[in-house]
Amino acid sequence: MTENEEFIYESIFNQVRMGFLSVDDIKDNIMEEIEDNEFEEEISEAWAFEKIDEEYQKLLAESKQWKSPTDTERLINAFDELCDQNIVALHNAGYTTSDGEYEVVEVERELRENGVTSDGYCFYHEQDLARAIDPENPSLYIAFQKVDNSDPAVTIEVGKKVAEVLRNNGFEVKWEETASRKIEIPNFRWQQVYNEDSRDLQDYGEVVERMIE
Repeated sequence: MTENEEFIYESIFNQVRMGFLSVDDIKDNIMEEIEDNEFEEEISEAWAFEKIDEEYQKLLAESKQWKSPTDTERLINAFDELCDQNIVALHNAGYTTSDGEYEVVEVERELRENGVTSDGYCFYHEQDLARAIDPENPSLYIAFQKVDNSDPAVTIEVGKKVAEVLRNNGFEVKWEETASRKIEIPNFRWQQVYNEDSRDLQDYGEVVERMIE
């Protein structure tokens, strides 16, 4: 593969493995990415679609060997428990930490409109998720904080709650109990295949509903 093909292939690999998008949506995204980078003369639609289909079939075959509950299923359960404990917990919240913080503030605004103030939040974003699908060194980093908070002691208490729930769901947790470092789940393997009938983990309205019940 050329350098540009490798760039597009990495995007294909990530989008298929993350399992948040249908094959058709991934094909639309990849063609848009090829056009935005002006790779059209070098990378054909046929090549891109072939790679997408190949990666999807590989993932489907692998998924038949997965043991339940997967790390992904246990993480979903942990985040649900955190929401039940009044901690906003968001999946795949944007591309960067600042994106995730924006999403949290939007959820917090809706909560407060419904008479609820959260005790903190946590999330991972797309760059974090890319590490979790790295076959060489998979891990997942979880950001945490409390909206409108500048007290490190409060931040650490949120981190302790998040770490406790993660441990209770069978995860190893690496964290120095400091306000400035994310919680790491080492050896975390993200395992998800897109299914249009499955729950939409990025429906943050569902988080709001769960927390105001």
